[in-house]
Amino acid sequence: VQLQASGGGLVQPGDSLRLSCEGSGFSLDDYVVGWFRQAPGKEREFVASIGGSTDYAASVMGRFTISRDSARKMVYLQMNNLKPEDTAVYYCAATRHTLSSSVSDYVYWGRGTQVTVSS
Repeated sequence: VQLQASGGGLVQPGDSLRLSCEGSGFSLDDYVVGWFRQAPGKEREFVASIGGSTDYAASVMGRFTISRDSARKMVYLQMNNLKPEDTAVYYCAATRHTLSSSVSDYVYWGRGTQVTVSS
């Protein structure tokens, strides 16, 4: 069971990015998938999750959208109107729990992808 996040990069404030999370060895449809991020010197924090419904951190509500493409076995995080405070390494993770925003509920983690928002 492996997860791989991709799609990060260096963008300017107000720009958009779409992150992708791909699962290998299992179907992402069978799991709740979450996106988390960790900025330097800070704890890893919840961003969004998708199961039968979706959940978002207040800081990204209205700017980020999590979605699932079952055919491609991918989960995406569309990030719009990016701000410098969104700068972090972004991770995708999977769990068989119900929709959760807790890091400790997620069992499988992929390598992160760096998102840098700077002018």
